Amino acid sequence: MKNLKSLLILLIPLAGFSQPEYWQQQADYVMDVDMDVESYQFTGTQKLTYKNNSPDTLDRLFYHMYFNAFQPNSEMDVRLQHIEDPDSRMYVGGKSRIADLKDNEIGYLRATAMDQDGSAIEFTPEGTIMVVQLAKPLLPGTSTVLTMKFEGQVPLQIRRSGRNSKEGVALSMSQWYPKMAEYDHEGWHDYPYIAREFHGVWGNFDVKITIDKDYAIGGTGYLQNPEEIGHGYAELSKKDLRKQGETLTWHFIAPKVHDFMWGADSDYLHDTLSMENGPDLHFFYKNDPEIIENWKNLQPKTAEAMEFFNANIGPYPYKQFSVVHGGDGGMEYPMSTLVTGKRTFESLVGVMVHELAHSWFYGVLANNESKHPWMDEGFASFISSLCMNKVMQQNNDYPFRGSYESYFGNVISENEQPQSTHSDRYDNNRAYSAAAYSKGAVFLAQLGYIMGQDNLMATIKKYYEDFKFTHPTPNDFKRTAEKISGMHLDWYLTDWTQTTNTIDYSVSSVSEQEGYTKIILERKGLMPMPIDLLVVYQDGSRESFYMPLRMMRGEKPNPYPQINRNVLPDWSWAYPAYEFTISRPFEAIRAIVIDPSQLMADVDPQNNYWLVDQQ
Repeated sequence: MKNLKSLLILLIPLAGFSQPEYWQQQADYVMDVDMDVESYQFTGTQKLTYKNNSPDTLDRLFYHMYFNAFQPNSEMDVRLQHIEDPDSRMYVGGKSRIADLKDNEIGYLRATAMDQDGSAIEFTPEGTIMVVQLAKPLLPGTSTVLTMKFEGQVPLQIRRSGRNSKEGVALSMSQWYPKMAEYDHEGWHDYPYIAREFHGVWGNFDVKITIDKDYAIGGTGYLQNPEEIGHGYAELSKKDLRKQGETLTWHFIAPKVHDFMWGADSDYLHDTLSMENGPDLHFFYKNDPEIIENWKNLQPKTAEAMEFFNANIGPYPYKQFSVVHGGDGGMEYPMSTLVTGKRTFESLVGVMVHELAHSWFYGVLANNESKHPWMDEGFASFISSLCMNKVMQQNNDYPFRGSYESYFGNVISENEQPQSTHSDRYDNNRAYSAAAYSKGAVFLAQLGYIMGQDNLMATIKKYYEDFKFTHPTPNDFKRTAEKISGMHLDWYLTDWTQTTNTIDYSVSSVSEQEGYTKIILERKGLMPMPIDLLVVYQDGSRESFYMPLRMMRGEKPNPYPQINRNVLPDWSWAYPAYEFTISRPFEAIRAIVIDPSQLMADVDPQNNYWLVDQQ
């Protein structure tokens, strides 16, 4: 039977749920924005229809006003100046780039008037959050219409959003509009913006952007008036071009998304690629001879990556995806990504693949990134490593090496914090990156070691199928894995994500005992794991031994079907040592290796093997 969440989403998309176990809010936006490309200031109107599907009465609402972070002495600026390892994009020459912004360089976003269903309401800016006091409480199961006039200024390109990037892109418009904060079963998620992660409310966007006619726009949403726009969306005759004034109004519709991004430049090239069994792909990039060849070659690789993710995660639910030149690295958004373009070809493909992977985890599953960034960044890193191995024909037998090495380095540094740490609460950026990206990817790769690779890939597909458009939690993923594998996995989720316990198993001793060979293994780390052990004999033959972890209450399939496997009695975590014998004499043994796959993240691999030549 399909998961209840999945069934409800299919039957009542984005609607209220009568079942007490799940509900989600809905925010539908209608926005009309005028952008002045000379001053980089904009004005707009927003009509937000907000449906309260929760069982709670709401008397206040909270908006994200992200551009306010790009002002001297903002929370982002202060955090940047006090963190041990500030982001080099934001901190140059020993000082914060935000701290030196002039009045015409800062970012700001502010409401100038608001009403609720026609009645004026009070609103109070508090940094990157705006607190709105409703004129009348919003009861469970009811909707209200919030109308706002707002104005903003695009900051210099410092982090993700901004104008005039180092690569000459005029406008990278992400986190640019007044955005409703998420309210769910845990309450409000009105986190201040300090350059980390996001969490948003699904809804439908109807956005009109008026801008200088020479500027092309790419990003989230389907363009509704291509015949009025041109710019690669449609061919315009000279007669049509003469009808255009100084500006064009671009009209986009984006259904069932939780954010809206756009990039704009007067020098964009715009290419399209239609997939036979996939969405239309759009590419916007600067008309720069140094990058054009790479961006042309990127296009078929994007189609290959889309096919890979469709096959290994599940169907991409939109009819369009855009790769847009801009930003300050690579950043994911619904139906689109912003990426810097002056890269080697492999780097350009790599950043595209990673950001495209987010379309499934960030875009459609959309767990709370702020609280569980590893479920997005780590899962995207894991699947993009597999994808790069395929589309770039790397033939790498160990595609996750970089993730494991980063995790091990973080352990050695003694700066590691649990993955359950809120993304804003990491003591330094290195610890955050290692936990979210690297340890998050290892979570999945190592789970394949625990439950079997086929079970892991089946779990990812089932997780996507059951929890798309529902903001899943870590427990939702764990329960999916348990149902696929038949194992109990709470121990794994708890130890790996909520502690900094490490894995360390060793081959303690190998000795002869009455014509047999006795092997003693030792658990030295606090984190439990099942054990795969490979024995290599002097005659070249091999044999494997599998010690299930008792608390798993199950066994994985044989990962080496070409090798005879012996399933031994369970190893209970409380016992620090495990002893068994094999029916071959000591002289027949050449080598013994714990975890030949190297997918178990053992922090001391030097004690994982025994070689007769070293005795």
